[in-house]
This record gives sequence, structure tokens and C-alpha cells, in this order.
Amino acid sequence: MNAPLQITPLPYHETPLPRFSRLRQRPGAVLLDSGRPEAPGGRFDILSSDPLTTLEVDDRGALYGAPELAGLSPFAAQQALLDRLPPASQESELPFLGGLIGYWSYDLGRLLEPVGERARPAVALPASRVGLYDWALIQDHDRREAWLVATAERRRQVLDWLAAPVPASREFRLRAPFAGELSQEGYLERFTAVQRYIRAGDCYQINLAQRFSAPYAGDLWDAYRHLRSATPTPYAGYMAWPTAHGEQALLSLSPERFLECRDGQVETRPIKGTRPRGASPVEDQALADALAASLKDRAENVMIVDLLRNDLGRVCRPGSVRVPKLCGLEHYANVHHLVSVVTGELAPGRTPLELLAAAFPGGSITGAPKVRAMQIIEELEPSRRSAYCGSLGYVDVRGRMDTSIAIRTAVADAGRLHLWGGGGLVADSEGEAEYQETLDKIGHLMAALADASREACGEEEEQIKE
Repeated sequence: MNAPLQITPLPYHETPLPRFSRLRQRPGAVLLDSGRPEAPGGRFDILSSDPLTTLEVDDRGALYGAPELAGLSPFAAQQALLDRLPPASQESELPFLGGLIGYWSYDLGRLLEPVGERARPAVALPASRVGLYDWALIQDHDRREAWLVATAERRRQVLDWLAAPVPASREFRLRAPFAGELSQEGYLERFTAVQRYIRAGDCYQINLAQRFSAPYAGDLWDAYRHLRSATPTPYAGYMAWPTAHGEQALLSLSPERFLECRDGQVETRPIKGTRPRGASPVEDQALADALAASLKDRAENVMIVDLLRNDLGRVCRPGSVRVPKLCGLEHYANVHHLVSVVTGELAPGRTPLELLAAAFPGGSITGAPKVRAMQIIEELEPSRRSAYCGSLGYVDVRGRMDTSIAIRTAVADAGRLHLWGGGGLVADSEGEAEYQETLDKIGHLMAALADASREACGEEEEQIKE
């Protein structure tokens, strides 16, 4: 573990897919995907596998994979794990020179705040799963360069893995269409309950979500590639691992950064306000203009900006928190969004993991005030969110961090694939429109997976005819 890291140039690829296809079945394989060349905003791909240690946290806070860390809180245990890596011995502008990569689920928030226990745990993923990685393959799409960061011994292993044939796979298909956990009537009943809480003064905004599920067969990597093609985003990621009850996985196509920390400088980019893309340029521009002019959507965004300013203020240097961009209009493959930017400077002696804990889960997917909003979500949503609305990303040994908000994210568990769609509700929200927004946000993901199924079934039929 104390051998020096070496940074070796590799041939540049426009996407990480060919290389990760060779790594994906290795233990702890993980891809943090910029979505390039199609997605705007992303820059780096980070690929790795074979972590030195994998640390899981269950929904009670118990730790698995590192018994010597028992008794520590989840974030303290992850910091102790990170501290096992020696300090980086060289200067580099690369985002990752070894450290933690993994996810922190929304349900981890119940270990941080008094949320209660009313929703059922319908998905059995750990509350958090992070690996300690001593190597990474990194692509910089702005400079069109790629590097392997590894010790000499690891470099030889990784180059062998990358030279191996691509593992065989079974084409992904849904075994039945996605079905909602709530009917439209059930969603509207919960919408009405949220309105009562807002009028009573319990909260200003609640992010209400609904879950859709479908059984599947075949290779989840095939599913991810279809999703990526349908909706390229700058904060995407893929990880899958075997369990006694079948494969578990995250297939994330997130457009939203949660927290970035680089040399003590902190940035978060909350999204609030969404419209679908139009069928023609004229319709598309009209939808974008309507979003930019919407007082309701701007009010939602400003509420979350205020919440995040407070969260960052818990660990940032006093007076350093700023809002350089408020309610900016951004365009993605399937939706328009209002996006703000909040920045700060980490206080001396504070770590990126303390920042993550202080702001977790992200305010853009809870509501305001955060704790009361989480309690109402726990009451109204029938089942827990699992990794949805949590975070996916890395914490580097130098104290750099970049994480997404795990929206537009499919969670696989025990042969079923789960998708959630949600949105922020305020006093002047309209129930029917909000219900439709939850569908707009993930309808293209469900359609892409259905298309993949039709392709797979069509090829099966051709093989039968032959």
C-alpha cells in the first residue's frame, strides 16, 4: 500500500464504455461517467475495481467489511478507511489519486436526523457502500487525454485486465412493464396532505416522490448503456455487486452535482424547476421561456439555495458562502432545469466527509425545513428511497470530493429494477401538473429500457426462426 503511485498516459477514448466493459465484472468495479461526448458540463471519467477494502453500512448504522472500525459513525469510519492510504507523493491536476468511491443512500439520513420509521424498507441495498481504491483510470475530455494512476504492480494488473476479451453478456430485458407503487389517485391524496402541512406552517416545500418497479432479466450493464444513450448526463455512474439474493446495482443518470470540494473550495449545484423538451424548436423554446419566467419554480429554487447556504455554513469558513448563480436555465437531453450555484470555503480542520455529513441528504430532494420535510416524506411515501436521492461519487486522499444527487437513478435488487420520480411541492403547486412532472423526469428512462427489451425479444425471435 506504500508503494509510490505512477501516472501513465493511455490512449484517449471518447467514452469510457469500451474500457469499463472489460472491467465491469471485476470485484468492486465502479464507473463515474461524465456522459461525454453527448452530455454538456461533465469533464472526467473515473474507472476502477478491486478495492483494498469495501465498507458497507446498514440502515441501523452497523458496519460490515472492516470489523476494526466497529463503533464508529458511518462517516467517521469512512474517514478512518481513507486515512489508511498514504498521502499523495506528487502534485497533479487529476481529480483522483486514490481514495473512496461509492454511494451514500438517502436512507443514511435517518442515522443523522430524527426522521422516524414509518415507510417500509422495500429495497435491500446497504445504506452506504464505499470501496478504498488504490488505482484509477481517468479520462479528461476537455484535454482529450487519459491516464492510469497506479503503483507499478497495480499497473501491470490493470493493463492485463484491459487487454482481456470483453466478458460475454445476456441482453437486458424487462419481464413486465414498470408499475407504479401509487396510483394517480394515491399520489394526489399525498399531494393534498402536503398542502395541509404547508398551510399549517410545518414546512415551505416538500419533495414528494413515487416509485416504479419492474422485474428484469439479463445484463444490467446492457441496461446502463441503453439509458446512457437515451439520456446522457454529466454526473452518471454505474456499480454492481453480487449478493446471496442476486445482483444489486446502481445505474445513475444524474444531471445534478451535490457537493464538490477542491483545495478547500466547495460548490453545490441544486436543481429546482423542470420542463420537458419540446417536439419542435418553437415548442422547446416556449417551454424553456416558461420555466425561466415561472415565479413558482424560482421560489422553489431560492428556498433550497437558502437551505444549502445554511448547511454549508456549518462547516465552511464564516462569511465565505456565496451564490454566484441563481436560477440559471440549463438544457439537457430530455428536460430543461433551473440550476443555482452555491460556493464556500471549507473551514480549517474540517474534512470533505464532514461537509458531506453536514449537508446530507441534499436539500434539493427533501424540502425545507429539511428535518421536518424528511419526517413528512417518511410519513407519506409508502417505502423508503434506498439510494434514490442519496449521493454517488468519490473522496480523494488529498481531500478532494465530487458527488452527485442520485436522481434519474435505477436501483436493482433481487431481480427487480426500481425508478423514482419526484418534485418539490409548494403552496401554489397544482396536483395534476406535479404528478405529470414525476412522469416527465423518468418516462424517458422507462421508455429506453422498454426499447431495449423489444430489441432483445426481436433478436430472440429471429434466432428461433433460424
